[in-house]
Formats: sequence, structure tokens, C-alpha cells
Amino acid sequence: MPEAISTRTLLEAAWPQATHGLGLLGAVAAGVVLLTLSAKVQVPFWPVPMTLQTLAVLLLGMAYGPGLGLATVMVYLLLGAVGLPVFAGTPERGIGLVYMAGPTAGFLAGFALAAVMAGCLARWGWDKSILQCAVAMLAGHVLIVLAGVAWLAVRMGPGRAIEVGLVPFLLPALAKSAIGAVCMPLLWRALGAR
Repeated sequence: MPEAISTRTLLEAAWPQATHGLGLLGAVAAGVVLLTLSAKVQVPFWPVPMTLQTLAVLLLGMAYGPGLGLATVMVYLLLGAVGLPVFAGTPERGIGLVYMAGPTAGFLAGFALAAVMAGCLARWGWDKSILQCAVAMLAGHVLIVLAGVAWLAVRMGPGRAIEVGLVPFLLPALAKSAIGAVCMPLLWRALGAR
């Protein structure tokens, strides 16, 4: 395992005030808004429509770091738990804890794991290289999907869980990983040019 380098995150470099006080609250609020919007945007994709939520989770984890990334995802999940329609398919498919205990529960738990992992990899500088960022994005998607499939397997058996929780999301995960792998290094370059 690589030695922890503890480089600054993109947020710390771009907005140092975001690590404390009102700046910290503003960063969390902005992250929650981004997660909510990314859940509501559906991109036509085969075989199922794709949201941008996993991409947003991983980009936030990398940009915010493991602690603030996790805190942002947890606030988002808390808002969903109390009944705000922040998740994909809400309020149409239910809200609150009933929705969270449904088929997407594992994926939602995977968001927290993936945000921490992406934040740790960003601390090691993996968000500055397209290749390393691609590996980090793919690993984050694997965590999210594994958590989702594990939950679905308990509910419907392993075969059906793989059929509905893994196979339809392979191509979207690759596409979103590629987008994220390009976005983070470009954001760093843009910040350096500024």
C-alpha cells in the first residue's frame, strides 16, 4: 500500500475557507445539492437510464477528501431518511426510511464507502493523473456496485442480484469512470492556470 502523502484536496486548494466554519457548511450544502441534482438527472442509456449520482459521489469524495466527503454523503443520506425527496425515483417510488430499506439500500451504503476511498486516493495524489484517477473511479464504482449487489442478493438471491444490480450498470460505470478520470485532472489544471 502506498505511503500516505496527505496532499491537499481540490477543495482545500481552491477554497481554503471551506475547511472550517461557514465555509465548511457551505461546502456540505453545495455537495448535497450536487448529489440531489445528480440523482434527478437521467441520461438515456442502454439497458437502463443512467443517473450521474455515482459520478457525483466519487468526484465529491476526491474533491473534498475522505472526512468531508463522508460527512457530505451522510448529510445527504440523513435528509433522505427524514423524507426529503433527494434520491433517484423519489417521491414516485416512496421516501424516507421505507425507500432507503428497499432495493437501493446497498447502493446508498456504498456511496459512503466509495466517498471515503476516493478521498483517501485523492490525498495520495491520484486525482491529478488521468490513469490513476480512472483506477480510483473504477474502484469506487466497484465498491458501490458490490454493496448494492450484496444487499440485493439477500433480498432476491445472488443470480437475480447480479442480473439486475450488476449487469445493467457495467457500461454506465465505465462511462462515468472515464468522465471522472478526465474531469479531476482538468479541474486541477484549471486551478493551476488561475
